[in-house]
Amino acid sequence: MDKRFFCFGLGYSAQALADRLAAEGWEIAGTVRSGEKRDALAKKGWAVTALEEPGADKAVAQALQGATHVLSSVPPSPQHESGGDPVIERFGAAIRAAGSVAWIGYLSTTGVYGDRGGAWVDEDSALEPTGARGAARVAAESAWSALGQAIGAPVFLFRLAGIYGPGRNALETVKRGQARRIDKPGQVFSRIHQDDITNIVYQAMQRPDRPGAYNCCDDNPAPPEKVIAYACTLLGVDPPPLIPFDQAELSPMARSFYRDNKRCDNRRIKEDLGVVLRWPDYKTALKAML
Repeated sequence: MDKRFFCFGLGYSAQALADRLAAEGWEIAGTVRSGEKRDALAKKGWAVTALEEPGADKAVAQALQGATHVLSSVPPSPQHESGGDPVIERFGAAIRAAGSVAWIGYLSTTGVYGDRGGAWVDEDSALEPTGARGAARVAAESAWSALGQAIGAPVFLFRLAGIYGPGRNALETVKRGQARRIDKPGQVFSRIHQDDITNIVYQAMQRPDRPGAYNCCDDNPAPPEKVIAYACTLLGVDPPPLIPFDQAELSPMARSFYRDNKRCDNRRIKEDLGVVLRWPDYKTALKAML
């Protein structure tokens, strides 16, 4: 069978996966927002379309012809917070018309579970998002599942925890002088390294008979201020002072992250997909990245 991968939104996480697939001989195509990003990825030999440019819809439809695996990493936009998915709305007909898609993946978020006061959630937990962005993700998951059912393709919903990795981690935050430690007693976040996202999605592509939702997170949910403190220890600098949450000046986006407090169970990626995490906790990952 031909191996042709098409990704809507070749960003931080998806590019790493595409690099791995390309190294194995897969044909890679997909979308980015700008012509500058398109030109950079075209140097890899990928068929990339910049969505902001004229003729993008026709180019995407052509590139989808023969695609066997389709992944979307595009989040819902504000106008889709009431339901639906921007990719399906714009390109759903082209995906259906391709006639070759045998696997669909969607990069979602653990935000679909909402706030559990620090309790554990797994993939069978009720979806109770606390804000409009989380609700939009639930609607998008439903839309992708419906599209897969319509064309007879298995759909994998990858619910990503907080993403970190090369160039995007607590060490870099500390080095830039942007680190803050917010003190909100009992608050924890789950995390996932870019390498492990790549491997989880890759393993799911090898197991099309096991569709469904998968929590993508490591083994060690932890308070964010402890992660910053550990990064400071590795770098040999003093940690920034703790700032009480109710006194912290946070953007609406940052404050929304603190609204949800939960621990995400990752047993399903291990049991159903055979995933072995390369970075099971932030300490081993930060040490290696240092």
